[in-house]
Amino acid sequence: MNEADRLLLRRYRVRLVGELQVASLWDALLSRELFTPDMIEDIQRAGSGSRRDQARQLILDLETRGSQALPLFISCLEDTGQDTLASLLKTSRQAAKQDVEAIRPLDLKPVVLGPEGLKPGEPRVMKQDPSKPSQGKLAPVVLGPEELWPAKLRPEVLRPEVPRAVDAGSGGFTDVCPQDRAKGNADLAYVLNADPCGHCLIINNVNFCRESGLRARTGSNIDCERMRRRFHLLQFVVEVKCDLTAKQMVQALMQLARQDHSALDCCMVVILSHGCQASHLQFPGAVYGTDGCPVSVERIVNTFNGTGCPSLRGKPKLFFIQACGGEQKDHGFEVESTSPEDKTPSSDPEADATPFQEGPRSIDEPDAVSSLPTPSDILVSYSTFPGFVSWRDPKSGSWYIETLDSIFEQWAHCEDLQTLLLRVANAVSVKGIYKQMPGCFNFLRKKLFFKT
Repeated sequence: MNEADRLLLRRYRVRLVGELQVASLWDALLSRELFTPDMIEDIQRAGSGSRRDQARQLILDLETRGSQALPLFISCLEDTGQDTLASLLKTSRQAAKQDVEAIRPLDLKPVVLGPEGLKPGEPRVMKQDPSKPSQGKLAPVVLGPEELWPAKLRPEVLRPEVPRAVDAGSGGFTDVCPQDRAKGNADLAYVLNADPCGHCLIINNVNFCRESGLRARTGSNIDCERMRRRFHLLQFVVEVKCDLTAKQMVQALMQLARQDHSALDCCMVVILSHGCQASHLQFPGAVYGTDGCPVSVERIVNTFNGTGCPSLRGKPKLFFIQACGGEQKDHGFEVESTSPEDKTPSSDPEADATPFQEGPRSIDEPDAVSSLPTPSDILVSYSTFPGFVSWRDPKSGSWYIETLDSIFEQWAHCEDLQTLLLRVANAVSVKGIYKQMPGCFNFLRKKLFFKT
């Protein structure tokens, strides 16, 4: 939905919530494919289930349904006899469009100022007063007391603005921006000069055995191809492995960890699968093999620690996990939108979630234990906040991977990884009716700029 329509809905939200008769709208909304049956059920269950709560949720969700959502909604109002509200929205929408047209710049022509009655092209004959400057030798007009006039006036030459110098911190100044300065400073950023930069392993689990009770992850192959192409462009040697059991996943990870990374600068692992919550000391969550057996994220990460992979000591190790962190569906809460366009999937998203049944244990294990050394040079990026589902569209892939690929394409040439992931989190957080919040566990010691 464009910003003008979004603001219009918010302008009349109170009146719409007070007067909207939602019960008669459901069939019309379905017939125009503004919402799916599951979405309608979610709206009907909103709050206490009262008419006002349903109307409020309908108006909120309408903002996420594309550029034609408002005109289609107005048609639904007209079909259900709610002509007053339909006329209010339609008239206001047309007026808003006219206002936009009214402020467009006009085709202006220069106006020549001269003595009244002088026609264009007519020679201008005037007696020259010797005390006044002649044509062609016009003197500038100086405003202010005579004693403040400059001895000699010079024309002002306008030059392009020069970037202000930045204090380099050593008594001198430099014109280099902070990001560029960080790139070239080994104390501030990892050095990624190797060609190739490093290895990238993508594990893409799509089809699961019947006994696992896990559905096929339709759309994951789109994610896989996006990641393969993106990290190839970022100078990684990419290897893709599909439909691995839990044991095969561990074997593939150990095989990568045992390689000699001495001549490389980085290592990356991308896992696309179903997931669940899991007991942990450092990194939450687990991902499923195709046999339905989970592999904890903690085990995946620790495969590449200093003991298991000594040639990666001091080098960044990156993990991107597209899988659920649990079963909860996040409905979000109402805020003023700062996004010009809420992009939503064209079809019903699916969740990469399954229940997690935790085994017996004596005490709860915390997320971090002070006696354990903090892992260094590691970043684990999760597609969703622990405990919540991660959404995937069967036709266009997962929200997280689609956004990650888009953000990297636009900004990886000039921004560090942490800034890129903040952009991803912000973009994903405004999608859809159910919400999703990516996050990361960052134990990198420096900034990381990809080699582009």
